[in-house]
Amino acid sequence: MEPFEQIRRTQKKYGSLAISIAIFAGFPLILLSLQPIGKGLILGTLFSILNFVLMGETLPRRLGVSRKKATLLSGASILLRYALLAIPLAVSIKMPQFNLVATIFGLFMIQIVLMAEQVGRTIFPSTRKNLDY
Repeated sequence: MEPFEQIRRTQKKYGSLAISIAIFAGFPLILLSLQPIGKGLILGTLFSILNFVLMGETLPRRLGVSRKKATLLSGASILLRYALLAIPLAVSIKMPQFNLVATIFGLFMIQIVLMAEQVGRTIFPSTRKNLDY
């Protein structure tokens, strides 16, 4: 399997799971008149997924280049991704329609999903084959 294909499969797997969790948690919050919390969670998760995709897209471009160029590309990638993550934080600070804490939680949704899967694999090792794609 080509490395790009594996990266995209991983992005799709974790991105889909993260947005599903955010929607299934956020939508009931919106219906329960906790709109800022639900919207913040979904907003943060969308940017978390975008950050994860950008990380996966830039990683292969740093392979097979000189050390100096790889360092420059890495630095530019990190700055771009940090700037991207600042957008939902600024929006949630400026706009009362978005809860800041929920937005921050959403920004960590990909990491939460990754950790939850690893904890699940540790606790239930017999299901490991079923979780692999």
